[in-house]
Amino acid sequence: MKKYSINNKVLLVCISVLLFSGCSDFLDTKPITSEISPPQDAQVLKNAQDAENAIKSCYQIFGNEYWQFDYFFLGDAGSDVAYAGGDGEDFFQIDEYRIISTDYVVARDWNHLNDFVKLCNKVINYVNTVPDLSPQRKDEMMGEASLYRALFRFQGVQTWGEFPIVTEYISSINQDNFETIYPSLYPSRKPVTDVYAAIIADCEVALVKAPAATSTPASKYKPNKGAANALLAKVYATMPNPDWAKVIQHSNAVIAGGYTLLPTYDFLFDNKHEGNAESIWEINGEGNGSVISAWCTDVFLGSNWKKFNTPSHAISNALATENKRRTSSIKKFPTTFADPYWTSYTQFPNPWKMRVSDATQNFYIFRLADILLLKAEALAHTGDLTGAMALVNQVRTRVSMPNIAPATSQDDAINKILNERFVELAFEGQRWFDLKREGKSIEVLSKQTYPKYNPVTQVFDIVLMPYATNITANDLLWPIPQAVLDNNPNLSQNPGY
Repeated sequence: MKKYSINNKVLLVCISVLLFSGCSDFLDTKPITSEISPPQDAQVLKNAQDAENAIKSCYQIFGNEYWQFDYFFLGDAGSDVAYAGGDGEDFFQIDEYRIISTDYVVARDWNHLNDFVKLCNKVINYVNTVPDLSPQRKDEMMGEASLYRALFRFQGVQTWGEFPIVTEYISSINQDNFETIYPSLYPSRKPVTDVYAAIIADCEVALVKAPAATSTPASKYKPNKGAANALLAKVYATMPNPDWAKVIQHSNAVIAGGYTLLPTYDFLFDNKHEGNAESIWEINGEGNGSVISAWCTDVFLGSNWKKFNTPSHAISNALATENKRRTSSIKKFPTTFADPYWTSYTQFPNPWKMRVSDATQNFYIFRLADILLLKAEALAHTGDLTGAMALVNQVRTRVSMPNIAPATSQDDAINKILNERFVELAFEGQRWFDLKREGKSIEVLSKQTYPKYNPVTQVFDIVLMPYATNITANDLLWPIPQAVLDNNPNLSQNPGY
């Protein structure tokens, strides 16, 4: 026993010597972060070329999968415009209102939008420190980056509700600045009203500093004053307690900006009339310095992808009596089905607004018809039903559709406007947000139907979609991704997830 006790003591002393010598060596070693990270206040944009590259990176975002695909998928397949298509369970969850917090589309979009904001912060925080950049160009970049950031936050607050407001670009992480930058590294979600206030503030900067849109296509391929007014109109219409007078004010500013409806609806999408008179803010797939390879067309046509956003029974019916908008929105290709129940169905519908598959397809963030119909909403909400219907008819006249009947009530006017937006803006990523804005999501989406073949009667019966009644108020906001919650203790989950 005595020998065992002595041996233990010797062992304890040896371990102690090793530990203390190890600690001494460790304490003499500089923190790794101080070796690899420059000070936070180091000049991030050293010259004009750095600044130009930084603003270019904001534009390159529109070649990302969020803008090339997910934006349209959420707006259309999340609504009654389209069915998911493809073969991904995560996409079916969105289409069928049964999203879970581990859905990878939800996770990537949360990360994308927050990362997009960080790129904008780099320009906003540092462009005024660039020594060889003219004051005019500094202002232009500040205006452009501010409008980019406003748009990205707007997508975030519409999708998740409360959303982080990060304004600092983190150029380094080290022992001296960690406590200071911690709120930006692990941000909390901010109240919806605060997020909208930040969006409006950025738009106001863009109104002053962003370039004016001209009749040249190139001016419409980047943030501009017309786009700032269009986004403000959308923001004031969507925020809690909408300010319809502001919607009218900013819609009028757009309308007075020299934009006109194109005489031929199909010119909007044929990729031969880029940067046209109706375009307010357009994402350019080629030329004029574009750095985007527009791969979105292949996703929707299924040329080398599993085809997504299959046109719905609802949109097909709504466009059935329209020739011009139908042929520009939906294309049916000859198809042979192996299933005997579908032998008589020889043509399969595809969305047709994205149709150029050589990576040059343009798409719109805002165009005039969208803003005319948004102003119509505002007029309806302020009691001018006649003025609202006049704007709807202006849009319909362009596609040779007859005037609609006068609205009999505010709700009737809103329904007529939403129906017009449904057919005018189908496959442009708008419908999900339109229905949410007007509080009509559950009312409309819970009644979705489709034609189901009846082998007894050998006809197609119109039946309720199996998942239509899944939708609840909780589904109107996406969950915060579980992986993000696990990594950031300052975030909270949305109800129902």
